[in-house]
Amino acid sequence: MYRYDEFDHAFVRQRANQFKGQVARRLSGELTEDEFKPLRLMNGLYLQLHAYMLRVTIPYGTMSSRQLRQLAIIGRKYDKGYGHFTTRQNIQFNWPKLEDVPQILEDLAAVEMHAIQSSGNCIRNVTSDHYAGAIATEVSDPRIHSEVIRQWSSLHPEFSFLPRKFKFAVTGDATDRAAVKFHDIGIIIKKNDAGEVGGEILVGGGMGRTPMIGKTIRDFVPERDLLAYVEAILRVYNLYGRRDNKYKARIKILVHERGIEEIREKVEAEFAQIQGSSLTVPQEELDRIAAYFADPDFEAFDAEALEAINRELEVRKFENRDFAAWMKTNVKPHKQAGYAIADITLKGIGETAGDITSDQMDVVADLTEQFSLDEMRASHEQNLILPHVKQADLFELWSALNSHGLGTPNSGLITDMIVCPGMDYCALATARSIPIGQEISRRFADLERQYDIGGMKIKMSGCINACGHHHAGHIGILGVDRRGEEVYQITLGGSGDETASVGARVGPAFTADEVVDAIETIVNTYLDLRESPEETFLSAYRRVGLDPFKEKLYAAA
Repeated sequence: MYRYDEFDHAFVRQRANQFKGQVARRLSGELTEDEFKPLRLMNGLYLQLHAYMLRVTIPYGTMSSRQLRQLAIIGRKYDKGYGHFTTRQNIQFNWPKLEDVPQILEDLAAVEMHAIQSSGNCIRNVTSDHYAGAIATEVSDPRIHSEVIRQWSSLHPEFSFLPRKFKFAVTGDATDRAAVKFHDIGIIIKKNDAGEVGGEILVGGGMGRTPMIGKTIRDFVPERDLLAYVEAILRVYNLYGRRDNKYKARIKILVHERGIEEIREKVEAEFAQIQGSSLTVPQEELDRIAAYFADPDFEAFDAEALEAINRELEVRKFENRDFAAWMKTNVKPHKQAGYAIADITLKGIGETAGDITSDQMDVVADLTEQFSLDEMRASHEQNLILPHVKQADLFELWSALNSHGLGTPNSGLITDMIVCPGMDYCALATARSIPIGQEISRRFADLERQYDIGGMKIKMSGCINACGHHHAGHIGILGVDRRGEEVYQITLGGSGDETASVGARVGPAFTADEVVDAIETIVNTYLDLRESPEETFLSAYRRVGLDPFKEKLYAAA
């Protein structure tokens, strides 16, 4: 895990102190809200419907128990006793008082955290695979290059005032858990035919009102040149990106309007000028950063010990059906024999997706320290992960999670939804998301039914900005305002993985009273038409298309 150096420590504390003076000027009336707005946004502070909201960055989603405990204290002391994990691996506090925010920033700085560049027209929090460093199939830990990008982009003088916000995602696995194809720049760490490590670079992906899938601009860039190549892309975007219309200011629009060939030509010209410069990362620097993400001190287990552990787990599963259910959905294989990856879904039945109380944060922090070599992750799907758990400890871990409402066995199932805060909090939202998500969760609460449905990703946004990633949902739900009434458009067939696709709209929107029944109709239609229980919803949809679902949804109309 990356640790701050002396400069980092001094810098974030200095920024907190500077903001303290800016807040004092706002409270005294010396600054108007319009004058204060760019200053607060540079420190991650938004003005939502009812209060300010502070968004805290969690680079590539990695945290220690010490950091999570501090977040618990902040939620308890300055908020309403909880926090909300987002789709950028950040955490938000929805109710801080303005006068308390400078102290919150100081408290964050004490544990090597901050809210810088979590908002504004700059490079936002770099996200990555939440199983990085633990999954056996990755080529290289993507957090190494995520950290290189984070250090390079923080307060970069050329890219602090871009045409619009800019988002990176990095993965090191052929299985994409970071939705890299829906980012302004996506990087897939891979090896070329010579066995050299580098990255495929995608550009121009995004959600929002104009969803687009990123296009490969270069199939392979050696890892020493990755930074120079992404700077070349940023230079082209900063020079040619639209500044006259914020809705057309994203790089996806630039790529769409100019075409990938022209953008590639301009990027390659810029890259030719800076390749071999100070932007070429020396191997010793890559090695230095990689050392922060070296494998922890795993315990070695011989074959006899592994066999005994597996026998004990089988007995535990036989004796406890709830534990068996959690093992089936929430536990993933680890690269190290005798270890496992444990998902903690923040999607209890009928609860608000992504929310976690301060008391629960303390519990997870304790369990992180006790069972996961003091490392945890936040995923872009609004869940938490303990990446390094001994298999022998899984029952004890689950027992502790379950006793604190954190043992829901639904990772990857239909109730494990992404849901944005919607109009309950967000000033941009046009409809409520949370109540609809809760109702869907309750409708499909039966675990055997969830197993029957299989892998299912429902994603829901309360406005066209798509913070809930609805475009990439197997079933996507978009809440909009129609002449003062909240209605919900449904899309089908989206995917944020390596087979990325944008969902297709089924037809006219549904009212709040109709939308949950509509979701059930879609699910039942899938169950009727699938060729076998092994055929997933996405596979079935891609085989039969939209028409069978549309026919069932509007049959009575």
